[in-house]
Order: sequence, then C-alpha cells, then structure tokens
Amino acid sequence: MRSDSEANSSTMTQTDTLRSIFSARMLIAGIMGFYAGLPLLLTGSVLQAWMHDSGIDLTTIGLFALVGLPYTLKFVWAPLLDRFTISRLGRRRSWLLIAQSCLVASLILLAQTNPGLNPFIVGCCAMIIAFFSATQDAVIDAYRRESLTDSEQGLAASFYVNGYRIGMLLASGGGLIIADHTGFSSMYLIMAGIMATAIIITLLAPEPVPHSDTPKTIYEAVIRPFTEFIQRRHAVLILLFIILYKAGDTMASHMTMPFYLETGFTNTEIAAIVKLFGFWATIAGGLIGGILILRIGIYAALWLFGILQAVSTAGFVLLVHFGHSMSALAAVISFENISGGMGTAAFIAYMASQTDRRFSATQYALLSSLMGIPRVFIAVPTGWIAETVGWQQFFIICSLVAIPGLLALLRLKNSM
Repeated sequence: MRSDSEANSSTMTQTDTLRSIFSARMLIAGIMGFYAGLPLLLTGSVLQAWMHDSGIDLTTIGLFALVGLPYTLKFVWAPLLDRFTISRLGRRRSWLLIAQSCLVASLILLAQTNPGLNPFIVGCCAMIIAFFSATQDAVIDAYRRESLTDSEQGLAASFYVNGYRIGMLLASGGGLIIADHTGFSSMYLIMAGIMATAIIITLLAPEPVPHSDTPKTIYEAVIRPFTEFIQRRHAVLILLFIILYKAGDTMASHMTMPFYLETGFTNTEIAAIVKLFGFWATIAGGLIGGILILRIGIYAALWLFGILQAVSTAGFVLLVHFGHSMSALAAVISFENISGGMGTAAFIAYMASQTDRRFSATQYALLSSLMGIPRVFIAVPTGWIAETVGWQQFFIICSLVAIPGLLALLRLKNSM
C-alpha cells in the first residue's frame, strides 16, 4: 500500500540509491535476516544429524518434519502481534524481544536433552523453537515493512534474504563442524549464545512510527486484515500472482539434485559448484536485484527478473546437451542463482508493498504462507514429469510454467 508520494516516484536518483544502500536501516534489515535464518536448520537438518548419531530410527526422524508447521501457520497468531504492544519498546520491538529471549531459552533447553533417551522431549523443544522462530519472522517482516518506504523494500529484501542465508549457513555448516569437535549439546549452547546477541540489536534498533489506526480489539486484529485485502479490486489476481510467480523456478529446483547425479556429477563436484559457488552467486543476485529495484521500481523489476528466471531455467536444457562439464555447470548455476536471487528480492518487496501498515504482520504472514504453496504442491508431480518426458522437455516445461505468473503481473500494473 503506497503513499501518494511513493506512487508518484518509482525510481530513485543515484544519490538516493547510495544513501539507501549505506543506511543504518539496510544494515538492520540484513542483521535481522541473519537472526531469522539462524534457528531454522537447528530444528531441521542439524537436529536430524543429532538424532541419527543418537541411534533414532528413520521413521521417528521423518516425523520431525512436523516441527516446521509453525512457519506455515504463523498467520494464525500474527493478529496478536498487530494488536498488542507489550512494553515501552513499541509494538514491534517488544514482540521481538519476547520472541528472541524465548528462542535463547528454548535452545538452551534443547541442549539439555538427549534424543536417544527421550525423542518426545526433543520434539517438544524443537516445536517451541520453531514457534518462536516463526513469531520472530513475522515481527521482522512487519518491522521491515513499516520502517522503510515502498521504493526501499526491494533492497531491504535483498539484505534480509542474504542475511537469512548466512544465518542458515552458520547454523547448518558451522553447527555440524562445531558438533564434530564439541558435541551437539555444546553446539546448541553456542548457537543460543549467538542468538542472544539479537537482543542487543533489538534494543538498539529504532521502533517504526506506528500507524494512527492500528487495531484496537482482537476482532479488528483478526478480521480487518482479511476484509481489507479481500475488498481490493485485484485481490484474487494478487493471490494468484503470488502463487504462480516462482512456480516454474520451484519445480525445476526440486529436481535439480537427481538431474546432477544422473548427468554424472559427483557429490564433491555438486558441493563445490552448486552449494558453495552457487551460494555466493545467489548473494550477488540478491544485492544486484535490490539495487535495480531502487532504480527501476518493483513492477519493472518483477518483469525483468521473472523473464530472467524463466530463461535461466531453460539454461538447464543446455546442460543436458553438454553433459558432465564443470564449466557448463558453473555457468548455468551462476545464471540461475543470480536471476533467482534477483527474483526473490523483487518478490519479497512486492509482498511487503501489498500489506497495510496497520496490520502488516498478519497480512505478510498470510502472503508468505501462500508463497510456500508451490513448494509443497506444484513440486509433487515433478519426478513423474521428468521420468515421462525426459530432462530436456522437463526443464522446458518448467520455463513455460513462468508464463501464467507474468500474465497475472501484466494485469496487475494498475494496482502497483
């Protein structure tokens, strides 16, 4: 929801761009992204590794996928984050302080458990961590939306996402390395200590200026975010766009690992090029995308990055023909990850711009939950499609799946 002044200016001067890039607000967005990404894999792959080392059976480990439910359902309690201001720190920082303090406490609690003796207690601790981590995510998203203008949302999203990925990398790669030397219990205590530093950032960060018409009752906090959105002229089209924009990219990503292996790449080669090299390509893509959004606006960026995403997916067709070629793999991964990072920055910025500042936590939580639909449902038949038509046709299909999202974007021009 843009103000009139923001709507009349979709681009920024070079001076404005540099001022935004090096502003304290962008630094805060990146740091908060780091703390948002840190807890995610501590209840995911890292916890799975601890359970496996403790002799837990695969069936039980598989059930721990349910720990991720709070990230999908955070819109259920997000209205409370919009309705109540708990302390003098303000509506957003007070909830951040609560979520981060509880995250630290629950990580310490998890460190005291033993998966081999009582996996149920471990599961309860992991669910608590996921709950407060999802709550922190919702508050950070609202904080970023309310503390920055619409024109700055793209760059802020790139800082946030890059910080998020670095947090995940520290928790997963760094966490497993630390666990090899000190054990998992000590590793979780170390991660709790790192998470505790988030409280310092929360106390130092400025509270966004509150909207004059924030919800005054629970009823308003629960109902008004949905009624306000549904009453918009293009509400259904906005939701369809959010579901479809990265659908093709998601489909292709879901099957890239089997494709690499069938093409003849070893695990070491995949790790070196796809994971490490690709990680930094994604970071670069996010930063480039954020800067371009400042200069050309969200709408033009969504078009440009959406087309690049589709073309980069089609790039895997070339890899089918080149076969086992490290240089070809590096080129395809670089292009795909850079365009993907750019598209993600624009996509997150768009979702933020579509939230009402009065209840941004609730609306953003709902939109981000919808964003996850392709990851769950559209990716399901990808294996069958690849087996049926072959890798070349599969990646062509994934590229074409981007078209409906771009068509929806064409219809949304007047609403941006």
